[in-house]
Amino acid sequence: MILFGHRFIPSENFYHISSIDCIQRTPPSSTVCFEFNEENLDIIAHVKANGVAFALRVTNVTQLIYASSLGAKYAILLPKMAKTAQNIAENYLFDMKILVLIEEEEEMEALAILGVDGVIFANAIIKTNS
Repeated sequence: MILFGHRFIPSENFYHISSIDCIQRTPPSSTVCFEFNEENLDIIAHVKANGVAFALRVTNVTQLIYASSLGAKYAILLPKMAKTAQNIAENYLFDMKILVLIEEEEEMEALAILGVDGVIFANAIIKTNS
């Protein structure tokens, strides 16, 4: 299981962006993250064209499939979607990793039993301003 933002485990940070301009305020070789929606397709095209690793926050199975097809490195989702998302990712052999957004360490055990790729704590996501 991959851990992002855990107090014991050093890990990379993710940079939440809301526009293409925000990318300039992130460190080189960082992973940007943002919500999947149709309004953000321009950001997706930009990061792909420039080789920027990105994570998409998804809220349903359709968005999960889009995220994989669009080349996201990670899908970030809520615990209620973890089992379904991980099963779909394994069934279709997604290259993308499934990360579940959690608040408490105690949530990790149940997610590990489900076999999710990883978890991300909120403190691993740094908000950038536009």
